[in-house]
Amino acid sequence: MTRLRAAGCVFAEDEAELLITSARTPDELDAMVARRAEGLPLEHVLGWAEFAGVRVAVDPGVFVPRRRTEFLVERAAALAPPGAVVVDLCCGSGALGVALLARLTDGELYAADIDPAAVECARRNVAAAGGSAHHGDLFAALPAALRGRVDVLLANVPYVPTEEIALLPSEARVHEARVALDGGADGLDVLRRVTAEAARWLAPGGRLFFETGERQVPSAVAAVTAGGLVPRVASCEERYATVVVATRPAEGAA
Repeated sequence: MTRLRAAGCVFAEDEAELLITSARTPDELDAMVARRAEGLPLEHVLGWAEFAGVRVAVDPGVFVPRRRTEFLVERAAALAPPGAVVVDLCCGSGALGVALLARLTDGELYAADIDPAAVECARRNVAAAGGSAHHGDLFAALPAALRGRVDVLLANVPYVPTEEIALLPSEARVHEARVALDGGADGLDVLRRVTAEAARWLAPGGRLFFETGERQVPSAVAAVTAGGLVPRVASCEERYATVVVATRPAEGAA
């Protein structure tokens, strides 16, 4: 614990307990503490993360699911229909899709990411939940048979503006893939691509869920509307989370 405190770990006591519990030998514990003290994210050292009530594998370099994003999963779980077809786009480890499926009585899960390392990690997590993971650029990665059938589209798109990447904590900036963080000039480049195509993949009444920064909400809502979807914004002050829920109107709706 002393080494972790000296390295600046804010929750050194809690982290030490996790490392001690996870290590199989004293030598392994020493190596894990050393990696953490060097700045590697705790989840990468452990090889897993707790997220929204489930434990998921998180490989080195793969985006670590944030606690604030549990709010997105909660919103999706509250609105998902029985037997929902769920897509986890920009899936990283697949944590969002796995956590959502654990809250549903039934459902199909498909995950996709452009980062091969993320897909390899997600494939293990998603397979354990009975789903599948696919490598490719956004919707191009998905099976064509899903077009028009998706009830819940989770899109954990990168939304950090390029110029602000340098301001991120080193755990993210150095140890996570830049493609999982960089959202372009205003942070919304990937989101605009998602909203432009989402209506063609969603079932009538299906919903797209994504997280965004508070100051980005007006532009994000405009992108949703331009894509033919109906936006609604939800916020959780406790977790500093802002989620946009974008619904494809049901057939025949005004």
